[in-house]
Amino acid sequence: MTAFSANLGFLWKDRPLLEAVRAAHHAGFDALECHWPYDVSPTDLKIEVQKTGLSMIGLNTVRGNLDAGENGLSALVGRQEEARAAIDQALAYAIEADIGHIHVMAGFASGEAAHQTFVENLRYGCARALTHQKVLLIEPLNHIDAHGYFLQHCDQARQIIAEVDMPNIKLLFDCYHIAILQGDVKSALTANLDIIGHIQFASVPTRGAPDEGTLDYRDIFSHLAALGYEAPLGAEYHPKDGDTDASLGWLSWMGAPAST
Repeated sequence: MTAFSANLGFLWKDRPLLEAVRAAHHAGFDALECHWPYDVSPTDLKIEVQKTGLSMIGLNTVRGNLDAGENGLSALVGRQEEARAAIDQALAYAIEADIGHIHVMAGFASGEAAHQTFVENLRYGCARALTHQKVLLIEPLNHIDAHGYFLQHCDQARQIIAEVDMPNIKLLFDCYHIAILQGDVKSALTANLDIIGHIQFASVPTRGAPDEGTLDYRDIFSHLAALGYEAPLGAEYHPKDGDTDASLGWLSWMGAPAST
């Protein structure tokens, strides 16, 4: 059976984070992940997660100036101090809350200077995170939802990971984003399995629950099982009408192997 992680950045958004943790456990998820939990004490989050017996897989670095529409800092030229402070903040929270992965958000940028800035900030973060056995993740985001985002292809992520050259940097592979950016999700999964640190999913094109849209997730999940991938897959989708509980019909059957 496929294991699933509830992304509490999108699921049960109508509830406080600690209540959402309990809701995800009650719904039958195998793990948890979040976006920006910083308003909640990391100790309180750790205690609540421990009560469920689940693990919290990951969190994101902060996006920056939300009023200016920023979506990450680490590839922004001239913003190194802020970017590294965001990495430090996420790392400190992850250590205290016992969270394994940190998604380092690149931001809206382009060009060689942005590339070098991103690589240097990731090296900084990896060196600090390695001591605490934390993994940094980088994620391509599609040009429709995040127009102008720096990271837009798995090959680009692979190049950056190779340049950073640290053991604790991996690709965050979101099937929804990759389907829009590259088309063939199964081939991209196969080609990049060696650098993948976490996988997320949502329907295409609506970013809704996985039992709708153009991607056959039963087939994709079976493909991942055949590749030997066993880590929980992150449900990061927008429930219809904001009702997470009503959207979970897929959870009871989609993790089972597809019939042949």
